[in-house]
Amino acid sequence: MQTWSLVSICVLLGVVVRWGVSLNSYSGAGKHPMFGDYEAQRHWQEVTYNLPLQEWYFDTTDNDLNYWGLDYPPLTAYHSWICAYIAKIINPEWVELHQSRGYESPAHKLFMRSTVLVSDVLIYIPAVVLYCFYLTEGSSKKKVSTVLCFLLYPGLILIDYGHFQYNGVSLGFALWGVLALGLGWDAFGSLAFCLALNYKQMELYHALPFFCYLLGKCIKVGLMGRGLFLLVRIAATVLVTFALCWLPFLSDPSQALQVIRRIFPVARGLFEDKVANTWCSLNTLIKIRSVLSADSQLYLSLVLTVLAVLPSSIRLLTKPTFWHFKLALVNSSLAFFLFSYQVHEKSILLAALPVCLLLNDLPLVVIWFLQVSTFSMLPLFLKDGLLAPYVVTSVAFLVFSTYLLSALDHCSEDELKLGAYNKLFFCLPKMDLAWIVRWKFYISIAVMAGLSIASVVLVPPPHLPDLFPVLVSSTAFLHFLGTFLYFNIVQFSGPPSRKSQKKNN
Repeated sequence: MQTWSLVSICVLLGVVVRWGVSLNSYSGAGKHPMFGDYEAQRHWQEVTYNLPLQEWYFDTTDNDLNYWGLDYPPLTAYHSWICAYIAKIINPEWVELHQSRGYESPAHKLFMRSTVLVSDVLIYIPAVVLYCFYLTEGSSKKKVSTVLCFLLYPGLILIDYGHFQYNGVSLGFALWGVLALGLGWDAFGSLAFCLALNYKQMELYHALPFFCYLLGKCIKVGLMGRGLFLLVRIAATVLVTFALCWLPFLSDPSQALQVIRRIFPVARGLFEDKVANTWCSLNTLIKIRSVLSADSQLYLSLVLTVLAVLPSSIRLLTKPTFWHFKLALVNSSLAFFLFSYQVHEKSILLAALPVCLLLNDLPLVVIWFLQVSTFSMLPLFLKDGLLAPYVVTSVAFLVFSTYLLSALDHCSEDELKLGAYNKLFFCLPKMDLAWIVRWKFYISIAVMAGLSIASVVLVPPPHLPDLFPVLVSSTAFLHFLGTFLYFNIVQFSGPPSRKSQKKNN
């Protein structure tokens, strides 16, 4: 009873922090003519409520796709319609066709923030609590601490409640999928992940690990017996779930094709803003978009992404344990973020979720990565007027997580899974890798703090107006690339311990 009381306090604290961030400004407030992501979400409610479903994804006189046209899968559109239905009851002006464009009021802001919070309370937060209690090891106190740190991750809070999006819905569904697979409910896990994929197409970052884990499990059980039955059941679950989500669009092939064109806009180019991935960082040295054609950029991105994601996926296919599944989720999402086409800075949240799954196993590495992932979105937060929430949530998360999870006390070479590095670099003198990692963590935090202050206080030279965003993205990129290499080595070095291996299997 005492444990669940502490969990309730953690959840309440997570809700309070989310609501506190939501009291600040939001993306595009008062900025004509496009406003921002807040207006995009409101506009989708306007469109889905007032127009027939057949026009949601098409360019018409009532639906200008150049003004925040729908570009997410059907489940996002259905969610917008539900929110719009409630908004219409409260105040019809919020979703009035054409007339509500750029609508801003304290009451509407309260309503929109509430829709995000309700979505989190219904989908994301319960999945976090259940995962931490059923699929992590340690005492009840440690599990409660893990729940709190998971819920206080600043990146997701700032994007969903400050910048304003509903990433908690798709990530929540994906987490339900992970939870179900960890408990052995493969069909339910497949259903939950299909819902995530039908809410936001970026969940493709996690698709290959789900596929390889389930297929590897079927092969391990035996494709001539129970494995075949399991494979058929999973396939049927996936097909039925997709069919139900897309049912209104399947009667006319042109409808389904238009939705696909909208959710995969390859015409936008290799990258847009200062993203902490390979292409944006490399572009500071070589102007890729001037050297390569659009098609060449697309093919190069595809090849490198596949090559980056294959090793961990093949490893998972041959070793379908839950431990390898979690690591493959991290490696796949980081591979997509680093090398894939048209990556947004907010896409790092797709890597942050699977990294959070390892809070209990590798606390220092996870806390470090989550701090960097939040830091990588600093230019976006400054643009949205979220400096104060960024500082408060980042510092609070760093202090609470390192203290509650004793991260700096559990960073021996064995606990950090660094044994494989000594084998990999056997020709070099043996070094105290744990000491090196600890000091790299301290230096990294200092560099991020310094760049954060410089981005706010200093004025860049006139000939280098994007100096600080480029420094932020390049610094974060080096961290992400190092993390990607680290987790790939860990995945090939074996499970954390015999006890954990027994539980994960």
